[in-house]
Amino acid sequence: MKSPQFIQTTIAGPVGALDTLVLEHATDGAPVGIALVAHPNPTQGGTNTNKVVHTIAKVLSRLGYVAYCPNLRGVGKSEGEHDNGHGEVDDMAAVLAHAQAAHGPLPLVLAGFSFGTFVQSQLGERLGEAAVARMILIGPATSRWALPTVPASTLVVHGEEDEVVPLATVFDWARPQSLPVVVVPGSGHFFHGKLTLLADIIHTAMR
Repeated sequence: MKSPQFIQTTIAGPVGALDTLVLEHATDGAPVGIALVAHPNPTQGGTNTNKVVHTIAKVLSRLGYVAYCPNLRGVGKSEGEHDNGHGEVDDMAAVLAHAQAAHGPLPLVLAGFSFGTFVQSQLGERLGEAAVARMILIGPATSRWALPTVPASTLVVHGEEDEVVPLATVFDWARPQSLPVVVVPGSGHFFHGKLTLLADIIHTAMR
């Protein structure tokens, strides 16, 4: 298995350049799919260098996906201004178009952490369930944004002791959808000390 490194690139977005990290697939042969990973809330320091974002990308890379991790508008070197999770959906759609032009219409995984779950769940709703092979929502920010309904196959992972988004609000969102939630015992919002376990959960669910 190869050991690819994150490569910085710039992708044209709807309001300017998007500073993006790309992690090639670690498996031999052609990639099996495209993964887009969305970062946490930039107003609280969230960027594409976040450890949870990188954990998700590395797991998917080992499973054969090419992972794209953009800084959305107004974050890092990306142009534009933060739009509270609305215009950011257009940014992620532009990254998807770029990835599909580079790799073809491969199966698509939409993944996000915290604020990124709001962005990705909206993009998934826009694209339609048939266009998305799997969604991965880590620490969904259900207490701060109104996440739409997601496909039944969505992997949702949340910390038992999340101090940013109470676990109860995640169940309030998931319950009407009969959507299972994987709870990481003893974990806070940022999965400190739990990243290896988080990686194992994602890997098992995606195999």
